[in-house]
Amino acid sequence: MTEGFETLAIHAGQEPDSLTGAVVPPIYAVSTYKQDGVGGLRGGYEYSRSANPTRTALESCLAALEGGVRGLAFASGLAAEDTLLRTVCRPGDHVIIPDDAYGGTYRLFAKVLERWGLAYDPVPLGDAAAVRAAMRPETKVIWVETPTNPLLGIADIERLASIAHDGGALLVVDNTFASPYLQQPLALGADVVVHSTTKYVGGHSDVIGGALVARDVALGEELTYHQNAMGAVAGPFDAWLTLRGVKTLGVRMDRHCDNAERVVDLLLSHPKVIEVFYPGIERHPGHEIAAKQMKRFGGMVSFRVAGGEQAAVDVCDRARLFTLGESLGGVESLIEHPGRMTHASAAGSPLEVPADLVRLSVGIETVGDLLDDLSQALG
Repeated sequence: MTEGFETLAIHAGQEPDSLTGAVVPPIYAVSTYKQDGVGGLRGGYEYSRSANPTRTALESCLAALEGGVRGLAFASGLAAEDTLLRTVCRPGDHVIIPDDAYGGTYRLFAKVLERWGLAYDPVPLGDAAAVRAAMRPETKVIWVETPTNPLLGIADIERLASIAHDGGALLVVDNTFASPYLQQPLALGADVVVHSTTKYVGGHSDVIGGALVARDVALGEELTYHQNAMGAVAGPFDAWLTLRGVKTLGVRMDRHCDNAERVVDLLLSHPKVIEVFYPGIERHPGHEIAAKQMKRFGGMVSFRVAGGEQAAVDVCDRARLFTLGESLGGVESLIEHPGRMTHASAAGSPLEVPADLVRLSVGIETVGDLLDDLSQALG
């Protein structure tokens, strides 16, 4: 019997404790483990950088939710990205990235991995011909965000998987914005899924974390080796907090989506808003693809404000219930100015975002209160 998403979120990797019957996996705050003779590992555990039972529970759950064979939990989303890229790439290799990528991902490529000898090209991933034209013999990865951060662009995962595989490359999908509840990239042909579990997976703005989920056993084993060798693993308490959050992912995402749709309706009719970015809007260029590969359209909304950069900053400053802050995906609503905050590292690059852009992470509060706050912030 195939279990449903919400059932897996609550039970996958989380059998009641064999000693006490505790229904929640314990926090194994331990660094090392007694061995049953030299090389005789009890349950496969020897040192918590290599494996920890609390982290194993989270990794098993994430693999089940994404439909992969191996899940790996990291200290942050960027730690997961760095480990993945240094596992599958070598100096002299090339990666295609979105021309609208998360600023931290861009910084990792532009300021860290490029010095290591990894080349990259930003490409509009919604344009399949442009992606094909950007492929090189040394291209090892097509890196996808869908929806993208912060302009909510949509890429066709199935089509990009075909392009990547035709060129001997891997397709990596950052599924942070959608979450595994709304989108299943591995089922559409992706090779690896990346998450900042800080966001929707954890869902409560109380823990930093990242994850990789692999579709292939051999790649999963290679990533596991590098996770241990490089060491940026999730600690047991962080893993426990993330696992607690993921149990309610399905019900939270439904409310995030409900509230975001109401916010979008308000923005579309507001005279001080000149453009709204949300894949649920029928005129959005990626709407049909998003409708095909996503269950719903998510809780992230971006919009441009009439009056330029200062007007956008003023909207952020006037908001009260929408908290001015970076990050996203928590139960509370957040507002930010990407150009000066999350995407400041992309200033002056091909990934620079519009100066009049505001990004919202729509939370699960009473929607009327959110609409009232946004209305007064827009003025």
